[in-house]
Order: sequence, then structure tokens, then C-alpha cells
Amino acid sequence: MPLVRISLSAGKPADYRRAIGDGIHQAMVETLTVPEHDRFQIFTEHDAGGIIYDPGYLGIDRTDDIVLVQITLSAGRKPKPKSSGKTGPSVTANPNTPSDQSAGSKHRRSRPAMTLRLAPPSGTPHPVVFLILILPFGVMSGYLTVTIVYLLTQAGVPVDESAALVAISYIPHSWKFFWAPLVDTTLSRKTWYLFATAVSGLGIYATGAVPAEAGSLPLLTAVVLLSNLAVTFLAMSVESLMAYGTPEDAKGRSAGWFQAGNLGGFGLGGGAGLWIAQHFQPSWMAGAVLAAASFLCCAAIAFVAEPQRAPREETYYRTLANVIKDLWHVVRSRRGFLGLLICFLPIGTGAASNLWSALAGDWHASAGTVALVTGVLSGMVMAAGCFAGGYLCDRMDRKAAYALFGALMAGCAVAMALAPRSETMYAAFTLIYAFINGLAYAGFSAVALEAIGLGAAATKYNLFASLSNIPIGYMTAVDGWAAARWGPGGMLHTEAAVGVLALLFFVVVAALSSRERAQAA
Repeated sequence: MPLVRISLSAGKPADYRRAIGDGIHQAMVETLTVPEHDRFQIFTEHDAGGIIYDPGYLGIDRTDDIVLVQITLSAGRKPKPKSSGKTGPSVTANPNTPSDQSAGSKHRRSRPAMTLRLAPPSGTPHPVVFLILILPFGVMSGYLTVTIVYLLTQAGVPVDESAALVAISYIPHSWKFFWAPLVDTTLSRKTWYLFATAVSGLGIYATGAVPAEAGSLPLLTAVVLLSNLAVTFLAMSVESLMAYGTPEDAKGRSAGWFQAGNLGGFGLGGGAGLWIAQHFQPSWMAGAVLAAASFLCCAAIAFVAEPQRAPREETYYRTLANVIKDLWHVVRSRRGFLGLLICFLPIGTGAASNLWSALAGDWHASAGTVALVTGVLSGMVMAAGCFAGGYLCDRMDRKAAYALFGALMAGCAVAMALAPRSETMYAAFTLIYAFINGLAYAGFSAVALEAIGLGAAATKYNLFASLSNIPIGYMTAVDGWAAARWGPGGMLHTEAAVGVLALLFFVVVAALSSRERAQAA
């Protein structure tokens, strides 16, 4: 009966500890032929200074996330020769002799029987991998919102019917939390990605193949709905791979690249899709090219490792119950609760950007200026904001960074309301706002990745995503109401005021929870 003692820094969530324990036990099963159910582990948490280590011994960089593992087992157990090509936890065993074992006498002691090194499976991928993998997700949204809507308008389809088509496409994204557990409990993440990309790519092609005319709207609606259902699985698989393939100190960087890929895909689907549709016939050529580009993104899946699969129970019901239990651990933890709260509050929503074109006349901005600054330039600036936001999130507390981005957005809104109403000011402030919006995009993903840990990553990440979409929706409605009542300036002041109040509320809740935690300790 091997006994495993695992020492780590205090404050790690339950799913983080569980993932470490799973990796150690799996390495013992594969390398030492330990029976699957012969699992006895003791976790000890240590405050700052409780673990003494050299940060650079033998040329290996170590941080406060260091984990020390001590494994005691009887003599006679030999490592199993193995060369499967897979990478993961590696184990070197030096068994104890019987005299080294403790049978309860205080005069005997056990010594470490195994040295175990945990490493990311196949190394840590560069976050550009996640940028490439999420591109098809953005492509689908941009192709529908820009290219298809434009073609429908040119064919005489009323704007409200085109808007309804776009609104329907958001239905799967609003409810995807309910089927996210499928990604965590059934097929591998890579299999889900390849399957979802294939169906999504066919959906993009079919969306362009259906004639853009009023009579085809029922068929087009069905295609759009099914395509967006498929692409939710694509996003979930990438989010889960990112959670497992990103070290703790680089979650902000991965979040920035991931969101830049999302926004870049939107620009590709909208900008390139519309250009191809205008210059090449037949009209389905745009969808075919974008579908082919989406299929090519599958090549990046080779550069990220498949995470270890969670243990499956005898029945799917019990497996699903474990996912729910994992989710509950995150929700009730201080880190998870504060992360969910800051994502749910109207902080850094970027809602005003949904109304820039409607307010352009008050700043005397021409149609060309609106198209340029809210289209191509805005997408590029938001992507730059994502990279910058990810960088900052790895160098300060991530929730504090997200709150800072929200404060900057509120300040930008007030400054725009007070600035002269000119086309130049319109272009300048909408682009500044877009950059801050990119910061907030990266901040959201960084906070979510930090809070969810491992385990049922797809389910937990999509809980954060679902909650973060709620304030965007109701703040867009609030901004529209304020604009109708008090004009553009009043709208901007209202958005800033709501954001500041939400920030103050979050600070108070965070301070109270910190005090309760200190008292409990």
C-alpha cells in the first residue's frame, strides 16, 4: 500500500489538488504497476515560508507553486519498462527495505521511496496555438454578422429580419453551459475539436450556399442554428485544452492570444468573407474559402497535448455528479466566487460599442469613417488590447487587473462625453474604447482560467462565459434607454456611473470576504 504525501502552498482550490493527485496516481499505476484503487494520499498546505527551496538549483526555475511529493512503498516493487511516446509525470523509484518501513513504532522512520517529477504533457504550447484553434469560432460569427447580413440587405430583406437571424445565432451560445459537461465527460477534447470543426466548416459553407434572399430565410435560419450549436463544442474544447495546457503564471498571456484569435476570426469572416463575395461568383465561394481556412486550423491541434481524462464512474449519472461537485467547489471557494461576481457585474462590458454607429451623427462622422473605425481598425486595436491585457494579467492580481480595465473604460466614456463633438474625436475615442475593450476581453478569460483550475474545465469556463454575457446584454439596453432619454452624453455618463458603482460594490465584497477568511484562519 504506497503512501503519498504531497506538500504545496496554501490556498490552492480543491480541483487543483485533485488534478495533482490524479497525475501522481496515474504515473504510479503506469510505472510501478500499482493497482488502480490502491490510492492513499495526504495533502499538506503550507503558508509563505513553510516550504524552503532553492529557486534555481540544477538550472531548473522554481516558483512558489512548487509541489513536493514523498512516496513510501515496500521493497520489491519495480518500475515497469515502458516507452509509449507519451509525456507526462515521470517516476523514478528507489524502494525501501522492510527495515525502513514504519509499523507504528516511533523509533522507526520511512524515507522517500520515489522521486516524481510532474511536467506539462508534451511541454507547454505557445499560446499562438490557442489563437489558431479558436479562429473558426470567430469566423462563423463574422461571416454571418457582416457578410450574410450585407448580402441579405442587398437582396431587399428587411433589416429587422436580418437582425432576427443574427439574434437566433446567439441562442446556442446563451445556453451552452447546459451541454458543456459533454465535453468533460465523453470524447477526448481533441476529438470534440476535430468533430466540431468539421461540422462548423460545413455549416459555414452551407450558410453561403443557401441563396441570400427572403424566400430562403427558413432554411438559412436552420443552418445558422445548427452551425452555431456545433461551434459551441469547438470553443469548449479549446477552452479546456487551454486550461490544461497553460501554467499558472501564463494564464493571462494565453487568455490574450485566445481572445485575439476570437476577434481576428471575426474580422476574417466578416472582412475577407465580404470581399470574396463581392469579387467572386458564385456567392458560395466565400463560404467555401472560409470553411477551408477553418479546416486548416485543425493542424494546430497537434501542438497541444490531450489532457488526462477524468475517471469515469460506473454510470454516466455518477460521472456527471462529479462534474457538478467540481463546479460547486469552484463556486463556493473565495477565488471562484469573486471571479464569478466580477464577471457578472457590469464592469468593462464594452456595451457602448454596440451603439457607436447609431450615435455617429452626433459627432458628425461620415459613413466611411464609421465603417473604418468600428470595423477593421477597431478589430485590430481590440486584438492589440487583448495582447496587452494578457501581459498585464500575468503581472498583477488578475481580478484587480480586470477591475482596472473597467475603471479605464468608465473614464474613457466620461472623457468622450466631455470632448468636442467632431469626427476626429469620434474616431479617437471609439478606438481608445476598443483597445480597453480588448483589455477587458483578456481580463475576463484570465480571471476565468485562474478560478476554474483543471477538472471539468469546459463546464466551469462556460459558467463564467454565460454570466459575463448577461451584463453585456442588459447594459446595451440601459445605454439605449439612456441615449433616448438624455442623449449620447447622458448615455456615456450612465455607463460610466453604473460601472463605477459596480466596481465599488465588488471592492466592498472582496474586502469583507478577505476579513472573514482572516478571522476563520
